[in-house]
Amino acid sequence: MAALLCRLGAPGGAGWRLGAGRSSLSGRGSGRGSGQGRSQRALTGHAQAAGPPEVDTQRLEGSDDGIVEVLMCRHRARNALGHVFVSQMREVVSSLSGDSAVRVVVFRSAVPGVFCAGADLKERALMSNAESDLFVHGLRSLMTQIAALPMPTIAALDGAALGGGLELALACDLRTAGVAAWLRAGERAYSAQMGLIETTRGLLPGAGGSQRLPRMVGITLAKELIFTGRRVGGQAALEMGLVNRAVEQNQTGDAAHREALSLAREILPQVSAHTLTPSFCPAARAGVCGIVLQEGSRPLPLSPEQLICSSSLLLPLSLHPPCLYLQASAPIAVRMAKEAMNRGTEVDIGSAMAIERMCYARVIPTRDRQEGMAAFMEKRPPQYTGE
Repeated sequence: MAALLCRLGAPGGAGWRLGAGRSSLSGRGSGRGSGQGRSQRALTGHAQAAGPPEVDTQRLEGSDDGIVEVLMCRHRARNALGHVFVSQMREVVSSLSGDSAVRVVVFRSAVPGVFCAGADLKERALMSNAESDLFVHGLRSLMTQIAALPMPTIAALDGAALGGGLELALACDLRTAGVAAWLRAGERAYSAQMGLIETTRGLLPGAGGSQRLPRMVGITLAKELIFTGRRVGGQAALEMGLVNRAVEQNQTGDAAHREALSLAREILPQVSAHTLTPSFCPAARAGVCGIVLQEGSRPLPLSPEQLICSSSLLLPLSLHPPCLYLQASAPIAVRMAKEAMNRGTEVDIGSAMAIERMCYARVIPTRDRQEGMAAFMEKRPPQYTGE
């Protein structure tokens, strides 16, 4: 039954197959409608052979090739951070860290209404003081491992992210959140609720939250949130800089996940036509939005209203509301940018400049840099390969 629940909890129902063995590739299926006809492959395995997985991954294909989703599906405990869950998550993250084919990682939940409920207090109650300290040290190490992944990471918060659950999201580079909405009379959609609530349990954030939260929202606001253990919703989190995007929840309860996929596609090295929400079009404030030069090998039709600006073709937003976005990011450049920012924020400005120079020097000899320059001069979309 638990295995069935994990399958049903994943978008697409039976079309999504979870991995059946450790670090194995198995199964194909049809994805959710927002995946635009892609297929999925189960990717990784589990810390234990017996029982259903508590953490698994899906490698997206087709136009989404390069995106891997880390799926949390500990249904009975609302993705609480127990021994098995943490062990399986560590194994998944380790397998991803050395995979050069992975461009973006999306962390999401298969449990409706929750991202991760935080510590497994039932397990913790059985630990001695020494065991508890050792376990939290391992949890802190896991969050550091997630933060150290070389590719961009996104946490899709379609429900509660409390305590260690929020610390997991804070370890990611980017976060999307669902905002509560009334679907029909008397029925309210799942909403992201975030909080480092440890002080209300007689503890303090011990898996990196006391250090990462101040770096994101500022020390004064972070102190208020941690001292009070306050929970905030998606819109408030957006306003304080805790999440990057907040979207109204939908009937299927996966609005943040869909937005995370939209964001992930903007990072992919391939140029392809993907529909985005107009409010998030980078050129929306200027009244224009980008449109790709071609979709695959088929050129897109151009209208007389289009304006030529550098190598991009721009169309007034009012004439094409669901905008098509022209974007291709070189994978090595993205990884080096992440390393420069992560390491640079931990040192003084002079040392940070040296780190930036080192990362920049590692990009100069790449084929992708040469391709980017050639594509710009030839006014065509770049074809990045990650070399």
